[in-house]
Amino acid sequence: MKAGILVYEDNTSLRESISGLISLSENFSLLEQFSDAQAVERQVKFHRPDVILMDIDMPGTNGIEAVKQIRRFNRDVAIIMLTVFQDSQHVYDAICAGASGYLLKKHISEKLTSAILEVLEGGAPMSPGIAKMVIQHLQNFSPEANKYNLTAREKDILTSLSKGNSFKLIAAELIISIDTVRTHIKNIYEKLQVHSQIEAVSKAVSERLV
Repeated sequence: MKAGILVYEDNTSLRESISGLISLSENFSLLEQFSDAQAVERQVKFHRPDVILMDIDMPGTNGIEAVKQIRRFNRDVAIIMLTVFQDSQHVYDAICAGASGYLLKKHISEKLTSAILEVLEGGAPMSPGIAKMVIQHLQNFSPEANKYNLTAREKDILTSLSKGNSFKLIAAELIISIDTVRTHIKNIYEKLQVHSQIEAVSKAVSERLV
């Protein structure tokens, strides 16, 4: 049985090109194509697709908001984002919304078919560069980093503390007064629920806060 595909793309020529690629495939069936996602819930419920190709930047309801709506009632349908964007924020937002894959439009002609097949097999297709960005983001992301709501300045001071720097050296390094350093450290102790520099540094290192 052919996999049913829904296409959301506001660029008419690109939408028709994508639809043509799908129609020519022996593995896929084009269920419908739309220029916007204003009625995405009704459309997805009616067509019950296996895969949705979703443009990230559309007028009205954008692709990320559309994915969020779909995930409220359907956790199973595969959704591949189609976009010209390659910045980390768009990637992060799309993945957090529930996207299954992320394909740059410049790679559609050569990679769309394989991306759909991959996502149908449970994979997470991503264009070259996107996968690397996601990996780097995950490597730099500490799940505990914001647990204590430390400010950027408090993280800087905690990092400096973990290097064994004195209050005076921290003040010089960050170009702030010693009194300001003491105030920040007092706040750090309260947030981390510790009572000394050793406890603070130990907790920061063990929980990868620095």
